[in-house]
Amino acid sequence: MAETRRVIPIAQAKVLSPEDALLKQGWVRQTTIGEPRLTEIVNNYKAMGFEVHVEEFKTDGEGCNTCFDAGQEMGFMYGTVYVRKRSEPAGEDELF
Repeated sequence: MAETRRVIPIAQAKVLSPEDALLKQGWVRQTTIGEPRLTEIVNNYKAMGFEVHVEEFKTDGEGCNTCFDAGQEMGFMYGTVYVRKRSEPAGEDELF
């Protein structure tokens, strides 16, 4: 009698995009913007007690990116701002 072999299906590993990995870690995407507003937004979120992470924005061909493409051609850099609630309390703020 021939022996039947059982094949166990193996799911292909899904590679997360950098954004998916950040979202899975609790980060929330807020905006994509260039300087000088990028620094202002980062400082404001930090002042409100959030952790802030900025990723360099690169157009990927999805949707309309005309403004970003034109800005990058002129040397502007854009960042995508991600925030999440601080896991530990912020240091003492002299104003409060």
